[in-house]
Amino acid sequence: MSAVRSHRYSVPGADLEEFLARRTSLIATIREGHPGLTRTVLVQLEDGTYTDTWHWESGEQMGAALAAMPTFPEAPLTMVLTKDATALNGRVVDER
Repeated sequence: MSAVRSHRYSVPGADLEEFLARRTSLIATIREGHPGLTRTVLVQLEDGTYTDTWHWESGEQMGAALAAMPTFPEAPLTMVLTKDATALNGRVVDER
């Protein structure tokens, strides 16, 4: 069963372009070592915050990538541009 990690945060408008560039670099770096990352979806909500959902082939692959996160220098460089960040892990139970 596939797994997801969902983040919610805000990004100041002045930092959005830089954030998107850093996020793109982070995703590419993670996929190099952890090809189980199948897709990412960034959504701006009507209140101005973002949800960022990362889909993985399995919970094991997601866990391995999360454990390796300290080795990705792009991670803190990207997340420093966010505020009020939260994250939740889950598994897909139905997808249509």
